[in-house]
Amino acid sequence: METSTIELICGVDEAGRGPLAGPVYAACVVLNAAFTIDGLADSKKLSERKRNALAITIKKHAKAWAISYASVQEVDQLNILQASLLAMKRAVESLPFTPDIVLVDGNQNPGLHCPMRTIIRGDSLIPEISAASILAKTARDAEMQRLHRCFPKYGFDKHKGYPTKAHLAALQQYGACEIHRQSFAPIRTLPFNEKED
Repeated sequence: METSTIELICGVDEAGRGPLAGPVYAACVVLNAAFTIDGLADSKKLSERKRNALAITIKKHAKAWAISYASVQEVDQLNILQASLLAMKRAVESLPFTPDIVLVDGNQNPGLHCPMRTIIRGDSLIPEISAASILAKTARDAEMQRLHRCFPKYGFDKHKGYPTKAHLAALQQYGACEIHRQSFAPIRTLPFNEKED
């Protein structure tokens, strides 16, 4: 495809492949050429405050954006890679139009029905993918904050489901709950905690 004909460039990224709990999220963004958003970067390299501020700006000024996810059950049924790709596909298919090209972070094809290209470290190199990484990360963090209120003893508000020392200690003490990924090795051997105290 000639670059001169590409007008609607969509960036896609995911958040939450590494955690032991919670859904995996994905977002896609088509930036507005008439409005430059300063500070876009890989979401992992930004502070939480900066990410949240940029997410508001992206949602306000982007030409289009969408956020989707794959559930814990889908992660366990499909595996985390396929669940991540499914979340990406759902996000792109939620856009109100078909982009001219979709730029996907990483090296895996989500099975999109439009022109696409995978880009290693795209979240650090491509503004559209950086913006998508920010929306995916902030959306997932917000969901983990919500889940913390349902399952407070695990500390999801702090570690967001990642295998920190505190999280692993809570798992040993309480067992796994319904939002833990049963297919992940550290969870498979643990007893299941059917209800919160």
